[in-house]
Amino acid sequence: MEIQVIKSKLHCVTVTQAELDYIGSITIDEELMEAANLIENEQVHVLNKNNGERIITYVIKGERGSGVICLNGPAALKVKLGDIVIVISYANMDFEKAKSFRPWVVFPDTKTNKLK
Repeated sequence: MEIQVIKSKLHCVTVTQAELDYIGSITIDEELMEAANLIENEQVHVLNKNNGERIITYVIKGERGSGVICLNGPAALKVKLGDIVIVISYANMDFEKAKSFRPWVVFPDTKTNKLK
């Protein structure tokens, strides 16, 4: 049996941009992507701590070291600049393997979105 478990998590990053006139997605600083083991085009859930919204979208690579967290397309309507969000991806794996699997969980500085 396979189950779905958390694979990667950026816990509490700050929205730096919201671009409505874009095809969709979330742009994430490449350093944050690497730290959380996220890849471009990977599906993620974005949970907004300020308003409770939960968005499913995909990752676009942002400029390394920029701290960018940008919701694009319709998702831009679900955030305000400065909102704190959690970004989570999931993976399917064997039930027994899932018992010992350890996800990549990253706690950036929420003021700068830089790694601590």
